[in-house]
Amino acid sequence: MNLKNVRSIGMGMVLLLVASFVLGCIGGDSGTASAVPVEATWITADVNGDVVSIPATVVNDNINVHFKVNTNTELGEIAVMAFVLGDEIVIRSNVCHPCGSIGFTLNDGVLVCDSCSTTFDAETGNGILGACVDYPKENIPYTESGGILLMNVNDIMTAHQNTVIKG
Repeated sequence: MNLKNVRSIGMGMVLLLVASFVLGCIGGDSGTASAVPVEATWITADVNGDVVSIPATVVNDNINVHFKVNTNTELGEIAVMAFVLGDEIVIRSNVCHPCGSIGFTLNDGVLVCDSCSTTFDAETGNGILGACVDYPKENIPYTESGGILLMNVNDIMTAHQNTVIKG
């Protein structure tokens, strides 16, 4: 083998490696966490009595959504987040109490506060790193019926109250 052939083979291997890396970063399927940060899309939830509903397709299409629910109590409006994590939709309280933020970006299985950059495990809601880690993001239970995600206002209020308490 001469030097020209060795260089050609080496260059081909480098190009193959780069192509594999790029496809691995931008390819993939919806069953995995996004490798690119996904900022939230604000949506409007439907509220009927004490039932709050959002379409599952809106969450699946946008990956990360936020919405507000008026509780008609002293708590007023409460921000909620819903996001896709693996094959599941997760709904959590959407407040970073110490810094006052109501926004999180989803970044490869991690919630990043849009204000203070504190990070939280998207699966558990527990703090990872940053000033507000002692305020985990509480899960909000929901059911799905006919492609609609249904939550109870009382569950949303409880999750919010648990999120704003240091713990």
